[in-house]
Amino acid sequence: MMGHENHTFTSDFILLGLFSSSQSSLVFFSFIVIIFIMTVAENTVMILLILRDARLHTPMYFLLSHLSFMDILHISNIVPKMVTDFLSGSKTISFVGCGFQVFLSLTLLGGECLLLAAMSYDRYVAICHPLHYPILMNDSVCVMMAGGSWLVGTVNSIVHTAYALHFPFCGSRAIDHFFCEVPAMLKLSCVDTTLYERGVYVSGLIFLLVPFSLIFASYVQVLLTVLQMKSSEARKKSFSTCSFHMMVVTMYYGPFIFTYMRPKSYHTPGQDKYLAIFYTILTPTLNPIIYSFRNKDVLEAMKHMLKGNFIH
Repeated sequence: MMGHENHTFTSDFILLGLFSSSQSSLVFFSFIVIIFIMTVAENTVMILLILRDARLHTPMYFLLSHLSFMDILHISNIVPKMVTDFLSGSKTISFVGCGFQVFLSLTLLGGECLLLAAMSYDRYVAICHPLHYPILMNDSVCVMMAGGSWLVGTVNSIVHTAYALHFPFCGSRAIDHFFCEVPAMLKLSCVDTTLYERGVYVSGLIFLLVPFSLIFASYVQVLLTVLQMKSSEARKKSFSTCSFHMMVVTMYYGPFIFTYMRPKSYHTPGQDKYLAIFYTILTPTLNPIIYSFRNKDVLEAMKHMLKGNFIH
């Protein structure tokens, strides 16, 4: 009974995390740390290249620099806490800390969903309507797309964070996850959250299904245009780019849709946290590789930057 009272009166949550104390956990832990360092390094290099090289001052790379910044913030919101918990053996997170994690992750997840849709629209205009590209993707349109992604993501996140954290949490405060995520927290609430879950479902339609459908439609249009190209080299290049983009987008949206758009009763303990690895840890690592480092302009900019540094 005493233990139950302790749970009731403390405002801290416990994050059960991804790691148990076995030997294999150490390997998995090292893998996560390496991925974290890689992600921050890749995305920082990407932002520096885009800022420094005039050849990369295009709408696509402007949007990409925002994607890189979101990815750095996103993985930094989650992995350092996992690392300190693993090394210290402590699994607690304060109510405020949990609220901050929910707010930042929802802002970045929502913003990234909209930004990926904006990037696919950019590719669609560039390939399907190249003559109208300078007008349809001018500077103010790009700023509105990037700014809109941040703004709409933030507003949506404020509403959800405030709503999710006002529910009473009775009994166990152990979240079966590696960070504070709304679906995992709802399972701990001792009141009926059906109405709020409907709100999450509506947000899911706006931030997940609509952008994913737009991305899918724009890439279908791009592929149809590509198939009509005379040059087989251009066809091959565009096809490879589109398929890689679509693979990353599916890896991001798929688990995300599955987690946020299922009723609470269908969520099995621990399943969500393994799905979340895709859109919180793996995708931020893959984004710069898929969208940029395979690109000739980026490789040229990199050579240019390295040469410049060696000369200085």
